[in-house]
Amino acid sequence: MIVYVDGLLFLNFFFDFLLLLTTSIILKRNVTIFRVMLGAFFGSLSILVLFFQINSFELFLIKLYLGFLMCIISFGYKNIKYFLTSMGTFYLVSIILGGFLYYLNLEFSYKHEGLIFYNKGPSINIVFLCIISPIILYLYIRQVKNYKSKVSNFYKVNLYIGRKVISLNGYLDSGNTLSFKGRMVIITNIKNIFKNKKYLVSYTSISGVNLLECIKVRKVEVIGIGEFENIFLGFSKSMNICGVDVLLNGNMEG
Repeated sequence: MIVYVDGLLFLNFFFDFLLLLTTSIILKRNVTIFRVMLGAFFGSLSILVLFFQINSFELFLIKLYLGFLMCIISFGYKNIKYFLTSMGTFYLVSIILGGFLYYLNLEFSYKHEGLIFYNKGPSINIVFLCIISPIILYLYIRQVKNYKSKVSNFYKVNLYIGRKVISLNGYLDSGNTLSFKGRMVIITNIKNIFKNKKYLVSYTSISGVNLLECIKVRKVEVIGIGEFENIFLGFSKSMNICGVDVLLNGNMEG
């Protein structure tokens, strides 16, 4: 069998470059493309060890060392946390891409009966892999960014109603700027079992003008933002956000 070393080096460089670039984008590392390419070049040299007589454990150690070297070259070293975050994200991205490509190879190149797999043809063309890999990583980057933007708006919330303290999961909604008597209004989907004086607050939605039953809360503590006094708490059965008990007011952010 003829093995083209230059072709193997290029493919290894290509995939290492994609992995390092994806890691850099996810972690927002302020590094140049040249450094990422340099790190990918050193990583591509790992293919050369296949021509030496070494066992699997030694191969693993060499690849692990080259992974350290790739991250140091590409992202530098500021402190142990910075380095471990870079390394962890790099290997996580590697696992995701490798797992997805492995799945595609099984799906198109094998047939199975139960848990028994049989080869039914040639593996996926390498050109196809080179085309599909950037698409997979792009979709992964977009998913991570969407997740980060959503998670960053989640907060632990403590409501002080009379002598009771109720802990809820809150979501900071910049679109919610509802106010009543000069006070911010937050909305919850829990039942109003409190004996506090009730207020009806009008608000406008897609369905038109509606009334929201509210009570005054002595204090609202949003962990990570601050404390707010004399806030109105509205009760709405239609508020349905996964994992969220209370919709915070957008004005709380500033």
